[in-house]
Amino acid sequence: MIPVLLADDQTLVRAGFRSILEGEDDIEVVAEAADGQTAVDLAARLRPRVVLMDIRMPVLDGLEATRRIVSDPRLTDVKVVILTTFDLDDYVYGAIKAGASGFLVKDTEPPELIHGVRVVARGDALLAPTVTRRLIAEFAARITQPPPAVELNSLTDREREVLELVAAGLSNEEIAERLVLSPATAKTHVSRILAKLGARDRAQLVVLAYESGMIRPGWLS
Repeated sequence: MIPVLLADDQTLVRAGFRSILEGEDDIEVVAEAADGQTAVDLAARLRPRVVLMDIRMPVLDGLEATRRIVSDPRLTDVKVVILTTFDLDDYVYGAIKAGASGFLVKDTEPPELIHGVRVVARGDALLAPTVTRRLIAEFAARITQPPPAVELNSLTDREREVLELVAAGLSNEEIAERLVLSPATAKTHVSRILAKLGARDRAQLVVLAYESGMIRPGWLS
């Protein structure tokens, strides 16, 4: 069972998402929050697997709420998905940087919402390749001089290849196909990269890969 916390200041949005998610046998909505501070408090108490977080909320906005949740060492297994009205706005960059595992547009179709919850719950980032490239382009506009990436020296050549493909938004299955590996081997490589770099999840690897200068706009387009 995947426990989910809904955080949105609109009652109708929460009710709609609850109705969709609770129709699934493997998903349970354990609580709702109408503001960011309540979301942080509920996440700390209930430790849901996934938090669907609206970016604009009273008391504490979704960006700061996300930052507080992912920085809490007790909540390392809690994944945050940002809910936004637009497919990519200024807040999304900040949310991914803060530690969110991805984002969903609020008017997403029910199957995509359900799929998104399951993807994030199993530890993958909810970032399509096209979105990943746009995020990288956004990084390019904000960072003029990538800092040196000493930590990347701990990666093997194969792990660097895998990291580049993760940063381009490829799934384990797509990475396996690209590098002629088994999906299990690709997953093992990703797990080792996360451990070596101290990254929370695949979304954080996207940030690290660009900010280290490993990936640049237009790569793998």
